[in-house]
Amino acid sequence: MGDDKPDPNPNPNPNPNPNPDPVQAPPDPPAASAASTTEKETEKGMAPLASNPSWFTPKRLLCIFCVINLINYIDRGAIASNGVNGSRKVCQTNGTCSSGSGIQGEFNMSNFEDGVISSAFMVGLLVACPIFASSAKSVNPFRLIGVGLTVWTIAVAFCGFSFNFWSIAVARMLVGVGEASFISLAAPFIDDNAPVTQRTAWLGAFYMCIPTGIAVGYVYGGLISHFGWRWAFWVEALLMLPFAILGFVMKPLQLKGFSPVESKKALIVVDEDQGGEHSRSEVVADENSKTSGCGALTMFVKDMKVLLLEKVYVVNVLGYIAYNFVIGAYSYWGPKAGYNIYHMSNADYMFGGVTAVCGIVGSLAGGFLLDRIDSTIPNAFKLLSLATLSGAVFCFAAFCFKSLYAFLALFAIGELLVFATQAPVNFVCLHSVKPSLRPLSMAMSTVAIHIFGDVPSSPLVGLLQDKIDNWRSTALILTSILFVAAGIWFIGVFFRSVDRYDEDNEHVNKANSTPLLVEKTAEAV
Repeated sequence: MGDDKPDPNPNPNPNPNPNPDPVQAPPDPPAASAASTTEKETEKGMAPLASNPSWFTPKRLLCIFCVINLINYIDRGAIASNGVNGSRKVCQTNGTCSSGSGIQGEFNMSNFEDGVISSAFMVGLLVACPIFASSAKSVNPFRLIGVGLTVWTIAVAFCGFSFNFWSIAVARMLVGVGEASFISLAAPFIDDNAPVTQRTAWLGAFYMCIPTGIAVGYVYGGLISHFGWRWAFWVEALLMLPFAILGFVMKPLQLKGFSPVESKKALIVVDEDQGGEHSRSEVVADENSKTSGCGALTMFVKDMKVLLLEKVYVVNVLGYIAYNFVIGAYSYWGPKAGYNIYHMSNADYMFGGVTAVCGIVGSLAGGFLLDRIDSTIPNAFKLLSLATLSGAVFCFAAFCFKSLYAFLALFAIGELLVFATQAPVNFVCLHSVKPSLRPLSMAMSTVAIHIFGDVPSSPLVGLLQDKIDNWRSTALILTSILFVAAGIWFIGVFFRSVDRYDEDNEHVNKANSTPLLVEKTAEAV
């Protein structure tokens, strides 16, 4: 590097530094030999051995995350089920009163209080999501998932020990706090370690667990109620406990775009032993220490400005908000609307069954289809707009028919198409920002679609129904918002979009940018 003569070898370094340090760096000291070996292995296409235990493959990572996601949504379905949620005490005019059942009956809660219990987790989720996402820059993300799952396990167990309305309300808020870390960080881990040609298919499999978990939760709540509603929460806590422990005992995985804090600290010691010579690694550590001194809030505000200036990301989230506005109201008011319009005697089972099947098939199909046509951001927007538009047409037409069977057939097709958006919309959230911002992008997407989407949609639809007193008209007005979502996503097709997945952080070397679980390279070797 210090020689002025032209190098006889045109490219002796297979991975040259595009911005070489003007000060020549000393040779790697013995203490840094492990890091050098890791970098060399990565350059050859091999995953770092220390971070890639032989038993922990990408498919097993996906399976573990899917099971965790499934348990999360089983909990949501269970607390809404008749077996766990129950019914309040009812007194007749003659003075006789029914004992009530479940949570609502035991704590004698009003319908308003019961509604608070069902949505209390959202408070913790919305507050904690940005916190966990921002903390991923200073704490290993896999350890953060372990912390979140531990909080979730303790909070769910406490739900079973609750003694009044306020105790279970606080416990449900803490459930949301625990879930926040997993929601923010799981998708980036899956995106890092999935085969390149199957990334959206893997995301589809992950998000398929949402409708599946809720449907299973309904059934689970009904079955477990024979032993008492408290057992529903205790069993959930036992199921999640092994995964919470795994987050701490297993060697932590590293997300793409983040440098391991431990390696930086080690390099600082090595640099000090070299007589004060500043290598690139030492500068990185110094800058990170300065960042921590400025405060996490400053970094959060800075990252939020970057997200809000990313037009592709903003348009994607706006479409997602409109989409979730409809889906949230469907899930809450669908059975009641179906009962009043088509006089379904078993509306809960019909809507639950259709939603579960269409959610599973649609989520998987959307991911596989985007992979088949080439998973790019423009293609994702095309699929989002086309699937949502087609689904809106079928759902709108379904509510126009008076026949129950015509309604079920058309509505099933519509929901199948609508659920095909799950993988593509999250693919855009992950790939429209640089790797280090992916946790925050997922967190803020979750916050936005709930605050502006499904949280206000249910009461607003209720107000609309009170005003016009016609469930068919209310359902048609609600469904028409899907056309708005399709239009917003269609605008995204015309934006100049860049897939930022391969953009490294300014101070992250390529060894840390390589996914730690690389199954394909192992097979190639």
